[in-house]
Amino acid sequence: MKFLIINGVNLNLTGYREPEIYGSETLDEINAKIAQYCEKQGDSADFFQSNAEGELCSALHEAFFSKKYDGILLNAGAYSHYSYALRDAVQGITIPVVEVHMSNIGAREEFRKTSILSAVCAGTVFGFGAASYIAGIAGLKVKREAGI
Repeated sequence: MKFLIINGVNLNLTGYREPEIYGSETLDEINAKIAQYCEKQGDSADFFQSNAEGELCSALHEAFFSKKYDGILLNAGAYSHYSYALRDAVQGITIPVVEVHMSNIGAREEFRKTSILSAVCAGTVFGFGAASYIAGIAGLKVKREAGI
């Protein structure tokens, strides 16, 4: 399978910003581990990061029109809690999207406990640090293999 990993606002600061919450690995290091995991599974992954809401929407649209991807993992960061534009972009495409968060958003500040993206995603994974991405990939693979 081919995956697109989309990281949103402030994820470029991963490894530097609040390492007690998000860990000390940089986004580049996490992406390298995801790529290595995919390769071992016979899969591949492309990566995209932007702090701009519209660019994230465009990445979703481009993925849909390119027909290159079997699944998308989306860590929209804080946009998960209020971006109706991203919600509409996810809802408007047919590629399964898994919402990913490294932290346990249910145990964080009140405003982080609700994601407006979850209802239009194939699934959500949060709270496992960088391994949340691997869990999302595994979930998409199991779903496809099971024909669910």
